[in-house]
Amino acid sequence: MPTQPAPAEDRTDPDDSTDPAERADRSAVRTLLRLWPYVRPVRVRLFTAATVAVLASCVGLVIPLVLKWMVDGPVADRDPAGVWLGALYLLLLGLAEAGLFGLRRWLVARPLAGVEAGMRADLYGHLQRLPVAFHDRWASGQLLSRGTTDLMLLRMFLAFPLTFLLVNGVTILVGLIIMLLQDWTLGLVILGPAVPVIITCVVFEKRYAGVARLAQDQVGDLTTVVEESVLGIRIIKGFGRHRSQARAFRDLSLTLRGTELRKARLLSVIWGVIIALPELAIGAALVLGTVQVSDGELSAGTLVAFLSTALALRWPIDSIGFLLAMTQEAATATERYFEVMDAEPESGTVRTGLPPEDAGPAEDAGPAEDAGPSEDTRPFSDDARPLSENAGLRFDGVQFRYPDAPEGSPPVLERIDLHIRPGESMALVGATGSGKTTLTALVPRLHEVTSGRITLDGRDIAAMPRTTLRELVAVAFEEPTLFSASVGENVLMGADDRAGRGELDRALAVAQAGFAHTLPQGTDTQVGEQGLSLSGGQRQRLALARAVVGRPRFLVLDDPLSALDVHTEAAVEAALRRVLAQTTALIVAHRPSTVLLADRVALLSGGRITAVGTHHELLRTNAEYAWLMSGADGTDTQETADRREEAHR
Repeated sequence: MPTQPAPAEDRTDPDDSTDPAERADRSAVRTLLRLWPYVRPVRVRLFTAATVAVLASCVGLVIPLVLKWMVDGPVADRDPAGVWLGALYLLLLGLAEAGLFGLRRWLVARPLAGVEAGMRADLYGHLQRLPVAFHDRWASGQLLSRGTTDLMLLRMFLAFPLTFLLVNGVTILVGLIIMLLQDWTLGLVILGPAVPVIITCVVFEKRYAGVARLAQDQVGDLTTVVEESVLGIRIIKGFGRHRSQARAFRDLSLTLRGTELRKARLLSVIWGVIIALPELAIGAALVLGTVQVSDGELSAGTLVAFLSTALALRWPIDSIGFLLAMTQEAATATERYFEVMDAEPESGTVRTGLPPEDAGPAEDAGPAEDAGPSEDTRPFSDDARPLSENAGLRFDGVQFRYPDAPEGSPPVLERIDLHIRPGESMALVGATGSGKTTLTALVPRLHEVTSGRITLDGRDIAAMPRTTLRELVAVAFEEPTLFSASVGENVLMGADDRAGRGELDRALAVAQAGFAHTLPQGTDTQVGEQGLSLSGGQRQRLALARAVVGRPRFLVLDDPLSALDVHTEAAVEAALRRVLAQTTALIVAHRPSTVLLADRVALLSGGRITAVGTHHELLRTNAEYAWLMSGADGTDTQETADRREEAHR
């Protein structure tokens, strides 16, 4: 059943070793500079857009000067023609300002959408290259929020705050210069609040950074709960846990609400300071300027121009608060994004660009025969492979401990020595928790061995490019995973792009998955998320079809028939025997019926291989194996085993 994640206040992200205090002191500018490789290709358009926006703001500052000319000139001289001319100037300046800001928006829209798409593609590609251990540690909702909400914040930052922090800074500077040139005493009055505003901004930036990070982590927690609740809806309904899940969701929502209110309080403080102090300064300048005009020390036009300029600067000054807030949120989003991107990928893969699987053939790829022909007559195994003592699948002194296991804890697997000869099927039997699934995950390098080595036909899999290894080895897990795609697309994921209808039909026949042809749209039927529109047995048969469709040289099956009824199991076993006769296979088995598919059996106990032999030999000589097969205390006799084998024939 889905459970509530630990509160964001009480944890850090699994791969983020940065101390929270150090993270709080980290410069937002230094963090945001990490976006430069993504921004660099579109820098010309962004710089052009910023220049256009600065020009538009400066055009807006010309309007007060036109007003000064009109008040001191045509208005004072009662010249209607001059007034109309001034009105025309104002109209043209307004249109120019609007047009330039529209041009800025057009310049940034397309490239920034491309930047967001590129970052999202890089994140997705990097997630595919990260080891399984990384995904075991990270909540999926945290990864999802980084690929959606955080990237949206970064696009908004690049489109608006990044430009307008520069534009508004230039506008304020130019406006202050204009006001000082109009009347330096009034200009000093306007400059009075500058120091307290700057101090407020510095304090605000430090406090807001921590709250913004907390809020974004809590959004990831909330996303995790929603995702798990949707995927586990059958469990929630089946056990009547909807109320407890609703409470968990409500608690997280209220926690996030409290954090957002803290952000709102900080924003209200800085906005109150930034808006109130300049308004007081403008009021003081108005009073002082009116006195100067009445004393004849200042012209009415100059006062109008000064106040118009001051009012034109209200927006650039008032926006400082939320621009800083958006900048801090963008810095936090950048930090969260690169926490994932900085995680080390699987050895032998590149960190940026396309993953090796998409980057074309590797330099040290195996011989052309590894891929095999694409015709339907292609055998499951390559008859030309070497038949030396190192041929087949071999484990030599393999030891494995999970990377995040406590220091000093015993390894899950220790000194595994096992040889599966070419064309042989080996059943792997052991009690629950003995490490069978972990051992099978080492063959396609879903986990890396801690020591020792695994070889395929004498080649160390650690030295193979993963694209080559995973062309040679196919896997089917006990828990079948299907994607939101058609039945055919799900099955053909196990083959190369050249596989066609013939390969699909053959694989479905081997897995006794003929039901796929009776679906509403046949093999083009969409199976839905996680394939939950199908039964467990149907999903397992499609997963088995996916494993055999590519005619792999090596086959790794993790209890592939556990969800099947007796009759379907017998039919699948009969078809699977023909497949196993032409490939080298390692099969995790829990039932005698599955064991009888194999030529030999290996018993895994306490993380070690303790016995290897045929099913009959181990029944006679190994009490633990006999107990596992019978569910009793070793009373399964040779006669019973013979009857089982005869039944499965």
